[in-house]
Amino acid sequence: MTASRLSVNVNAIAMLRNRRDLPWPSVTGMAAIAMEAGAKGITVHPRPDERHIRKSDVYDLAELIEDRFPNKELCLEGYPTPDFLDLVEKARPDQVLFVPDAPEQTTSDHGWQFGADKALLKEAITAAREWAVTVSLFLDPDPALASEAAAIGAERIEIYTGPYGACYDSPERAKVELDKVAATAEAARAAGLGVNAGHDLTVENIPALIKRAPFIREMSIGHGFTADALIYGFAGSVQRFRKAMGEV
Repeated sequence: MTASRLSVNVNAIAMLRNRRDLPWPSVTGMAAIAMEAGAKGITVHPRPDERHIRKSDVYDLAELIEDRFPNKELCLEGYPTPDFLDLVEKARPDQVLFVPDAPEQTTSDHGWQFGADKALLKEAITAAREWAVTVSLFLDPDPALASEAAAIGAERIEIYTGPYGACYDSPERAKVELDKVAATAEAARAAGLGVNAGHDLTVENIPALIKRAPFIREMSIGHGFTADALIYGFAGSVQRFRKAMGEV
């Protein structure tokens, strides 16, 4: 069995739990099932209003991984506000993914364009690297952005695969979007960056992506994984997604 590149996003589990003043479904419990089944780690995006993941969840997940899964990884996503950076410093995840999200966004739906954000990102990247946290930047599928990400100190990028995932009913459009993702992945690799991918990835569309960019090191999957898990269970879906990635 090869090493996993699946990072399970458990935001949706937290959102379901938050519908009631009860501790279930357990975010850490479901995360443990995913990692026991072979996921490489867990991704969460704690938003300012805590509408799904709470700060307490972040600390609980960090403790879970440290105590029970020291070979797994925790990735935090967020906009680099002082409050978010404080959370990164205290929780010390393995990886932080900086995203250009406004607080009211329902999900990350675009990547950094740099421009006026360069100073903000440079400062955040410097801080995270001082804390020994690997830094990734969320980018649209545009090869020209890769060298800019490298120039300001990022170590990895995560390519926004939403446009590719949205073509589930159009093979022709999917090929066009896949070409963009693959070209961006190649540009990032050429710039010396690690390459991650995430958003609307499924067991159906992952194989074509892996075939075009087999060097992708991580795929962060939440909505598609949770939808799959409602049918096949958390452990079963880990195996299904890893099979789609050619790992089992």
